[in-house]
Amino acid sequence: MGILAEAIKGKLEARFTPSQLDVQDQSHLHSGHGGAAEHKAAFPDKDMSAETHIHVVITAAEFAGMNTFAKHRAVLETVSEEVDRLHAFSLEAKAD
Repeated sequence: MGILAEAIKGKLEARFTPSQLDVQDQSHLHSGHGGAAEHKAAFPDKDMSAETHIHVVITAAEFAGMNTFAKHRAVLETVSEEVDRLHAFSLEAKAD
């Protein structure tokens, strides 16, 4: 797991204490498309430039009663700094 994926995992664990958390670096699945190449070019001096696509599956009690938009907003507010450095971020957020 790369620098960004580790940072995302740490922040989500600290913020939500999830019962399930899976942070997947899926960059290798998208390495041939143009957006990934443009992203790498934007961060030529950073080790994290290889991380372009992250997928998160998170289940937490805190999400109970929240609609999908509210769950996604809560997660994105927590990891906005890392997401700003990615080309793509996908998310599945569920309540316990």
